[in-house]
Amino acid sequence: MNDSKLAELVRLIDSWPGLVSGPAGELVQDSLVLLDHLVTARRLVDVGSGGGLPGLPLKIVRADLAVTLVEADHAKAAFLVHASASLGLAGVDVVARRAEDVGHDARYREAFDVAVARALAPMRTLVELCLPLVKVGGRLLAQKTREEEVAAASRAVDILGGAIRAFVPAPSGLREAGAVAIVDKLRPTPAAYPRRPGVPARRPL
Repeated sequence: MNDSKLAELVRLIDSWPGLVSGPAGELVQDSLVLLDHLVTARRLVDVGSGGGLPGLPLKIVRADLAVTLVEADHAKAAFLVHASASLGLAGVDVVARRAEDVGHDARYREAFDVAVARALAPMRTLVELCLPLVKVGGRLLAQKTREEEVAAASRAVDILGGAIRAFVPAPSGLREAGAVAIVDKLRPTPAAYPRRPGVPARRPL
């Protein structure tokens, strides 16, 4: 990796046992396939950030982004705070809460130009956790491999105020069949969503 901060992020991830499954360098590079789809976004939320993927690599390359990392696991959230400080990244907010709760917080609801998710959940659950955070006119970028999974979420996307725009191949060294599902936010998300913690996973829309 040419960028020293990306290389340092890889080192930080490797030094934190149990944080990710897979080679940190390849995971970071896999995150960067989203870069071309950020366009003019200024506020980004990474839902289920885990080891900071894809949010931290995107922030390193796009320093102008204000990035919010949502991670309910407090040990992982502690890593995100540590990594952001170690890398000297300004404009990173770590929110150690469930996405279902964050989606009803006025500070975050429909506040972001783009939401990203890498390994969060099946698409029908993922959209309920992410779309409430995206402002009308914004977009959700979900890293997936199966177009059928994305197509099966079309009803859920519509309920939440969105529309599936495209499923774009985005291979990386880690995922030859990697792709990005692009969902546009067309209307405000109804106030009932997201449902209470755990329900989106147990009973997907």
